[in-house]
Amino acid sequence: MEFVIISGLSGGGKSKTASILEDIGFYVVDNLPAPLIPGLAQLFMAREKTCDRVALVCDIRSGQTFEGLFAALDALKKMECAYKILFIEAAPETILKRYKETRRSHPLMNDTCTLEEAVARERAALAGVRARAQYIIDTTVLSTAKLRGEVMRLFDGNGERQQMRVSVTSFGYKYGLPMEADLVLDVRFLPNPFYMEALRSHTGMDEDVYSFVFGYQQTKDFMKYLERLLSFLLPQYVEEGKTELVIAVGCTGGQHRSVAITRAVAEFIRQKGYAAVEKHRDMTRA
Repeated sequence: MEFVIISGLSGGGKSKTASILEDIGFYVVDNLPAPLIPGLAQLFMAREKTCDRVALVCDIRSGQTFEGLFAALDALKKMECAYKILFIEAAPETILKRYKETRRSHPLMNDTCTLEEAVARERAALAGVRARAQYIIDTTVLSTAKLRGEVMRLFDGNGERQQMRVSVTSFGYKYGLPMEADLVLDVRFLPNPFYMEALRSHTGMDEDVYSFVFGYQQTKDFMKYLERLLSFLLPQYVEEGKTELVIAVGCTGGQHRSVAITRAVAEFIRQKGYAAVEKHRDMTRA
């Protein structure tokens, strides 16, 4: 079982980190009291086949001293439950700025303690936890996308590329654009099989329509340039931290040209090593 304890400074980015781990398959528990950690670990170890990746967020909200956490970690070691501590931090001035922007209250701030003093007290209180951490991420200059990339680099055993799923969807412009599309390709400039009597009732899933569409040089040229574009874009989206990419390919009715191109685009993306599915929204509409 993969067991990760997320700790660190308030305002450092623990919540975002937990969300990223959840996206890549971790079962996340937030703000769990330290004395409950061994019991929860034992429960998950007994159900390892159904839940083998667990992340717990344990921070200053559970108390200003961490003897309970250290005792829990010692108990995990006796149980032979391997764990990693991921410590999230940022520069004091960055944390101050984030709190002022969100107008939230720091957990240690009160009537006799300023925000700056609260941040300093928390950093001192967490020094022992930081010293035990196997991984430390400083989010001072990290965007959310860069943070996602760093977390995935550390904990995504399947590799970053497999974490972005690409959906290629054909559609008809006369039925409207797919609202979920990230990229829209208009292929209405290609020769239209609709005007061929023998092909009109067929779709781009049929080989005669597919061969018709790809029998023209402009289709081949279009695919050549499109493949170069996708070869550049796909790794950029992965680097940016995108987990879902929707490519919409549209023709007039969504029956012939867009379906044929969608098939070709999805196959190219699979050949590049990405998970890709193809969908045909309007192919069977009258």
